[in-house]
Amino acid sequence: MSDRAKVMTLIILLISFFCYTLFLYKENYSSNAEYGSIADKGKRLWQEKNCNSCHQIYGLGGYLGPDLTNVYSQRSEVYIKAFLQAGTNVMPNFHLTEEQMNEIMAYFKSIDSSGYATPAKLKTNYDGTIER
Repeated sequence: MSDRAKVMTLIILLISFFCYTLFLYKENYSSNAEYGSIADKGKRLWQEKNCNSCHQIYGLGGYLGPDLTNVYSQRSEVYIKAFLQAGTNVMPNFHLTEEQMNEIMAYFKSIDSSGYATPAKLKTNYDGTIER
């Protein structure tokens, strides 16, 4: 392949890449998008409050708090709401409204019905390190 053909191929590839990038990013997506279901709102709240940094869903997430995939079937709704309202010395009280707690509960219910998590039984040491 001649040098001219290589340069033309490179130019065509770069133009194609540029056009494809423009096509992908031409629409402005709002970060305040409306969510259809109450469970979707709960998921968004879960993400906004960064709950995944301490808790896991389906075994994915932080290890400071427990896996909450099946918390809805393991604990009562009253218990979970009381826990959310009071917080603990490790988990802060996020001062959620009743509507927000209902959204989180709907999210918990949806993930509880969609799968079963078998998180590894890990021993957490006083310094935050984890052992199997």
